[in-house]
Parts: sequence; C-alpha cells; structure tokens
Amino acid sequence: MTMKEIHSDADRRALLEKLRGQLSPEDESALQRILADKDAQQRLLSTPQARELMKQLFGK
Repeated sequence: MTMKEIHSDADRRALLEKLRGQLSPEDESALQRILADKDAQQRLLSTPQARELMKQLFGK
C-alpha cells in the first residue's frame, strides 16, 4: 500500500496495523505508553516530522 492508495479510514487502519506488525516488542511497548499518555501524544504530534507525515496521510 502506497501513500497514493490510502483513501479511507479503513486504508489508514490497515496501514497502521501493517506498520505496527513490523515493530519490535520494545518499540510496540513504547508506542503503547505514548498512546496511553495524552501529553506524550501531543509532544509527538507537534514535531515537524509528525506534521509532515499527517499532511501526506490526510492531505491537511
């Protein structure tokens, strides 16, 4: 699945699951900690890299 093939929420969820499946157990654990911490999410999502990725994924 390439960026151009992502058209729906289902496509985004499928891509997320595919990417999560490629994480090491340690990285998956770190991701779960971030997802459980609203402040950590905000810090992560405010980075330039995250903003660029969201722009590519969501066209915003």
